[in-house]
Amino acid sequence: MQLNNSIRGITANGAHVPVLASELVDLLEPQPDDTIIDCTFGAGGHARKISGGLGKSALFIGIDRDPVARRYFDLYSQYQPFRCRFQQGNFADALEQLDEKDFEADLIYMDLGVSSMQLDRPERGFSYSYNAPLDMRMDPDNRSTARDLVNELPYKELAYIFKTYGEERYARQIAKRICNERETKPFESTLQLVDVIKAAIPTPARFGAGHPARRVFQALRIAVNDELGSLERGLQNALNLLAPGGRLAVISFHSLEDRIVKQFFAARVGKCTCPPDLPTCVCEAQAEVRIVNRRPISPSDEEIDENPRSQSAKLRVAEKLG
Repeated sequence: MQLNNSIRGITANGAHVPVLASELVDLLEPQPDDTIIDCTFGAGGHARKISGGLGKSALFIGIDRDPVARRYFDLYSQYQPFRCRFQQGNFADALEQLDEKDFEADLIYMDLGVSSMQLDRPERGFSYSYNAPLDMRMDPDNRSTARDLVNELPYKELAYIFKTYGEERYARQIAKRICNERETKPFESTLQLVDVIKAAIPTPARFGAGHPARRVFQALRIAVNDELGSLERGLQNALNLLAPGGRLAVISFHSLEDRIVKQFFAARVGKCTCPPDLPTCVCEAQAEVRIVNRRPISPSDEEIDENPRSQSAKLRVAEKLG
């Protein structure tokens, strides 16, 4: 799995910039009167790009589970000629609520991963480079934190999270070390966890490519925020909301996310699933979507030079059929 801590929207000099923004606009092809849903508004980087050609009859809905995003949305919306609405919460839940109102959208897009506004605040506990409380919640109102998982989950569950969500080679060793350490002193801070991770892995692994704690931190963040579960639910809810001819775009940052998106689209293109020895098709497979780009779009060399953390990004787009 490609890892870059799933960071989106940070350039080499620390400025916020949306990843694959031009490619997103080109593939979504927004029209002046479209209804558009941004499922992960963040600081509004993609919103500014995609809404440039919208007219007065358009509607733009921004969703984000982080309440800090509301401030960015208010700044964005006050300069737009079209209607703007903000909905705080998990995008999977927000999309489901919109669907219950018989709502339809022309374009929906998701920019997955942790955003710059979250990572740039050390007190949020997303980074292994600063000493901060072990938090990692995208929504501060969520009950479970990284501290709760590290201090309370059994050894087997911790090892599973590290192995599955981070593909950490030394998942069992790290989980065992954590369980031993917490018997005498509970985990409270990010650097306390970093020190234990370093102590649990072989010395050569501490000096390999990337930070030795990056996989564990990513795994904990995914678990705390149920990122993969939200993605699975959100994809179906988004498809339900789309009008015929509408498009759904997803920018992912690691293979776990990209695999879910790829399989979701592939399962809805109407491919026959009958055994090859059957004389006629009995599964009656019907296509729900058309995949717009058969291969995922990756950042150009120029974008990677400007924003090295965009290197693992992948963009997939599908169009809903009538």
